[in-house]
Amino acid sequence: MFGSSQSGVNAYQKIGVETGVLAASPHKLIVMLFEGAIVAIVNARQQMENGDIPNKGRSISKAISIIENGLRASLNKQVGGEIAINLDNLYEYMSRQLLLANLNNDENTLADVQKLLADLKDAWETIAPPPVIAQEPQKTGYDQLQPRPTHAFEA
Repeated sequence: MFGSSQSGVNAYQKIGVETGVLAASPHKLIVMLFEGAIVAIVNARQQMENGDIPNKGRSISKAISIIENGLRASLNKQVGGEIAINLDNLYEYMSRQLLLANLNNDENTLADVQKLLADLKDAWETIAPPPVIAQEPQKTGYDQLQPRPTHAFEA
C-alpha cells in the first residue's frame, strides 16, 4: 500500500536539494556541482569495491554528466580567457578519465579525479564573494518626520 521509507527519504532529499539550488548564488551553485560530482565518485568507488557494477556505472555517468553539463557548460571562455580554457581542458580530461575508470574498473583513476575535483572545489571556495550585508534604507521625506507628542505627559 505504501512505498518504502527510503523513497520518502529520497523525496525529502530531492526537495532539499531543489530548495538549496533555488536559494543559491551562482558561486554556491558551482560549489554544489563540485560536491555532487565528488559524491558520485565516492559512491562509484564504494560500488566498485562491492562489485555493484550497474550502480558503479550509474554513479560514474552521473559524475561525468555533472562535469560536462554543469561545470564545463558554465564556463565563459570569452570572459574567463585562459583560465576558462584551461578549466575546459581539465574538465574534458576528467570526463575521459572517468570513462576509462569505468571501463577498466580502475579505482585509482577514480581517486585521482576525486582529488582534482576536491582541489578545484577548495580553490573555488577561497574566492567566494563576501556576503552581502543588508542595510536599512535611508529615511527620506515623510520617513524622517518624528511623531509629535499629543499629550503633555508624552513630551
